[in-house]
Amino acid sequence: MILLLLAFFGGILTIVSPCILPVLPFVFAAADRSFLRYGLPMLASMALTFAAIASLAAVAGGWAVEANRYGRFAALALLALFGLALLFPALSDRLTRPLVALGSGISASANSGVSGGRSMVLQSCLLGVATGLLWAPCAGPVLGLILTGAALHGANVQTSLLLLAYAVGAAASLALALLAGGRVFAAMKRSLGAGEWIRRGLGAVVLLAVVAILFGLDTGLLTRISLASTATLEQQLLNRLHPTETALQNKPSAPTSDLPVEGTMPSLAGAVEWLNSPPLTSAQLRGKVVLIDFWTYSCINCLRSIPYVRAWSEKYKDQGLVVIGVHSPEFAFEKNVANVRQAVAVLKIAYPVAIDNNDAIWRAFQNHYWPAHYLIDAQGHLPYHHFGESGKGETERAIQKLLAESGKTTVPANLVSVNASGAEAAPDGRDMQSTETYIGYKRSDDDFVSPGGVAKDRPHLYKPGTPDINEWGLAGDWTIQSEYAVLNKKDGRIIYRFHSRDLHLVLGPAPDGKPIRFRITIDAAPPGNSHGTDTDPQGEGVITGQRLYQLIRQNGAIVDRTFEIEFLDPGAQAYAITFG
Repeated sequence: MILLLLAFFGGILTIVSPCILPVLPFVFAAADRSFLRYGLPMLASMALTFAAIASLAAVAGGWAVEANRYGRFAALALLALFGLALLFPALSDRLTRPLVALGSGISASANSGVSGGRSMVLQSCLLGVATGLLWAPCAGPVLGLILTGAALHGANVQTSLLLLAYAVGAAASLALALLAGGRVFAAMKRSLGAGEWIRRGLGAVVLLAVVAILFGLDTGLLTRISLASTATLEQQLLNRLHPTETALQNKPSAPTSDLPVEGTMPSLAGAVEWLNSPPLTSAQLRGKVVLIDFWTYSCINCLRSIPYVRAWSEKYKDQGLVVIGVHSPEFAFEKNVANVRQAVAVLKIAYPVAIDNNDAIWRAFQNHYWPAHYLIDAQGHLPYHHFGESGKGETERAIQKLLAESGKTTVPANLVSVNASGAEAAPDGRDMQSTETYIGYKRSDDDFVSPGGVAKDRPHLYKPGTPDINEWGLAGDWTIQSEYAVLNKKDGRIIYRFHSRDLHLVLGPAPDGKPIRFRITIDAAPPGNSHGTDTDPQGEGVITGQRLYQLIRQNGAIVDRTFEIEFLDPGAQAYAITFG
């Protein structure tokens, strides 16, 4: 109900926006006619038409989000087009000409009819449809919030109701203006000049946002862009009627713990699916101590933290601890629920896992890291968080403290001891001088040494160059895309000069899923006893799915070494190199 009221009052505020000016001539054309027979039917049909058109836009936005990488580029292109339309009125006129022509045609048909009784009502309805078509290309800030929410969480009946409430609010304000007379219209026209400059300024902001998103400068900017043009009145309305659910902004009162209170538990709504449990809510968890673990299954830091999270869940579940894993994907293939389900089985995760493919929970917590651990006390307060895979003892002590404060009298005082193997084993932090390296150009650094640099999004024959420590190159026919590089022909190679005990690669097969054979070497020799869990002593292995592969675990002294992997079949997809 609060959201419906927010949308309704947001629609009312549309009357003070320059965006409403193209609609006003249609509205005030009815000033000398019966309001019940002409004005009211026109405004009602205008609201319904606008809600229908905007609902289609919401559905299209949801499809764009579901399209993963390709949908992202399509959405950015569309956003850039909107920005240019705001910046250049002539382009805006050209883009909206089909809707304007349709609306004008319907308007002409309506005005050409007779003007009595039932015909007047029909005329006004047709004119309302025309007005709705004219108004639809022009979006206000609260409308932007509704459409963004629909794109992120899926268009549904609630979306259509919110859009209808917004349109009804706008129609109500126009009805008051219609009853007040033409003096309101004259005041609106005087604001046109200032409104045009505001419009152009917002267009420039939108284009800057597109550039920022395209280069990954701020992954949260796409969500916030819908609020970039919010007027002061509208923003105050948003803050009063729908306070932001974030971990750091909702300050609760009367905390019971001496741990510093950072906020209240944000919403868990927005997960596309839950594994190992039905959907959970903040209300259901009140009275429990809750550990939220943000992770993604190809992240090496997450994989090394999961043994501890599993152990905490098992050790403290009878004391009232509820562990929830929030799987927020880093790469597009991690949005495949079947992939996540398989990873959950392999990792022996028995606690609930929320599939956060749209980053709804990630944004609610204002999170920016993998892994990230948030603790919620029994009163719903958020007194503790920790980012990264370190600090496990500190986190477990906080768990024990909150359980004791919730009334548990038999909380164990010792800390868990984990003996993990494979990629889950703790890193050798004493002598690790190499850090994560992304293969795709979106997040790559200046450590690529193949001559000529990166040829983006097109096939190119690369030579490896001569990597120095923490530098790498490609050999063979590759196409480097934003997230990964794909091998176009067999016998392509990746070469990396590294200094660490372990080396991993996030790899995937071709879209057809056919296994891809590979062979690795260390300093041009088979790895022998220094092979990883996904290779044998001869360095041979097979890509069978999209995941992290442990290729090297050295037994001897840790010195600078040259790693090389050769793919014996085409189609390999390489995402990131990580170390341990």
